[in-house]
Amino acid sequence: MDDRTRQQAINLYDCFTHDGMERRTFMAEMVKIAGSVAAAELLISGIAASPAAAAITSPDDPHLTTRTQDLPGGYKAYVAEPHTRSLKATVLVIHENRGLNDHIRDVARRVALAGYRAVAPDMLSLSGGTPSNEETARDAIGKLDLGKSVNDAVAIVAELKKSSRGGKIGAVGFCWGGGFVNRLAVAAGSELNVAVPYYGPAPDASEAPKVQSAMVIHDAGLDERVNSTSFPWVNALRAAGKRVRFFLYDGVNHAFNNDTSAERYNKEAADLAWTRTLAAFKRELG
Repeated sequence: MDDRTRQQAINLYDCFTHDGMERRTFMAEMVKIAGSVAAAELLISGIAASPAAAAITSPDDPHLTTRTQDLPGGYKAYVAEPHTRSLKATVLVIHENRGLNDHIRDVARRVALAGYRAVAPDMLSLSGGTPSNEETARDAIGKLDLGKSVNDAVAIVAELKKSSRGGKIGAVGFCWGGGFVNRLAVAAGSELNVAVPYYGPAPDASEAPKVQSAMVIHDAGLDERVNSTSFPWVNALRAAGKRVRFFLYDGVNHAFNNDTSAERYNKEAADLAWTRTLAAFKRELG
């Protein structure tokens, strides 16, 4: 399959997972692109995240302690932190529209291995927690009251500050979680020290003056859907004199950081973005 056809398939998949395209329409269009039902299903499996994909870190890493923790408002979170008794700065890890899954737990452990307490809340906790079925999780995410969820996260930030080194809190989020982190930066004000959204839909540009945290924004060059909101957001942040660093990764797709998606993962871009993310945490959290 040539690159043009593969890109058409990826764009179609994003319309299905983010814009509410009906499954029947999605499958019919994917079959047209791939040439057969079997080829379409194979292509979809390469684009979609694979729950069976190997993690980059080990859940049993001896350098880390992990647990499930209750958070304010009835939320539960996966927590990973270095195996030490000293206080650590905290980083919220906000999941994609698939909910809190093994991939996000893996990302939380990567944050912990860099020296921080990583707290990955399940934003579907109030509706029973993240289901195992990916489509069911996406549907549940779509039904969330986003404003309430963001306000609940502000309360979580305030609580975590009490047990965080220097009272410092950062946040990183991906896809839906990237959009969430953008909105958290607006709502949390000075409570949040640094916000790092990966390819997340942005708030209205008029909200930019409310942001008080440093921001490091990672976007994918081929992600026209997100970039149509992100570019005005970055310009508004700059115009408002905010501390913002913006990185656009040419030639890569939405979700380029997700190593469980064979067709969209781009190791070079993911590694570079992660290096920049950790550098931001070092600057702002210590």
